[in-house]
Amino acid sequence: MASSKEYLDFILGQLSDLEDITYRKMMGEYIIYYQGKIIGGIYDDRFLVKQVAGAKKLMPDALLELPYEGAKEMLLVDDVDNREFLKELLNAMYDELPAPKKKKRVVHRE
Repeated sequence: MASSKEYLDFILGQLSDLEDITYRKMMGEYIIYYQGKIIGGIYDDRFLVKQVAGAKKLMPDALLELPYEGAKEMLLVDDVDNREFLKELLNAMYDELPAPKKKKRVVHRE
């Protein structure tokens, strides 16, 4: 089941206190970026984030869920109504997330 644009808009609104939140649509779901780093996404109208220590510390009882078949388990964010919590969560996660991968330049030779 694909996620709804309405749920994406709700989550983006909840994250609007943070700078540089972007997203990319992928196969009916949405990857969420914070300052260029992937923090998680919207999958089947669920907000899931990567399993990093900062997220686990703030959500010790969070359920582990699969975003899609064959993926790594992610943490379910169930307190999506609490904007302050979401801000704290993303800031706690940021330093632990990998830097964005550099895009490969394709050089065409003649």
